[in-house]
Amino acid sequence: MDPFWFQNDNMPNLSIKDVPPAWAEALRQRALQHHRSLQGELMAILEQALTNVSEEAKVPTEPPAQPVPRASRVDAHGRPVQRQGSKTLAQVRQELLARYPQAITAQASSVALIREARDSR
Repeated sequence: MDPFWFQNDNMPNLSIKDVPPAWAEALRQRALQHHRSLQGELMAILEQALTNVSEEAKVPTEPPAQPVPRASRVDAHGRPVQRQGSKTLAQVRQELLARYPQAITAQASSVALIREARDSR
């Protein structure tokens, strides 16, 4: 699903009236659990509902040629953060070792930097 907020500058506003207080509180609690604002939580709920509807309507005939981007989390504005796939920790480690075969030793240690900052007060 293409996020509509990237498609144009005229974003529509929606308003829901006469929401039962218990529902509003449940939504606030859900937003807190997901570390989102109420607006971000509502956007995530709507996106999930609309994505499920659009996926149910499609009947895939062939698997996609490339991995389908999927939302792995939602940013502070309630927008989904897309990712292509996943790697294991061992794969990431191997890539980093290939890119940086020797450890960086010329940098100050984090312990020394913290001590310096603490002692400068």
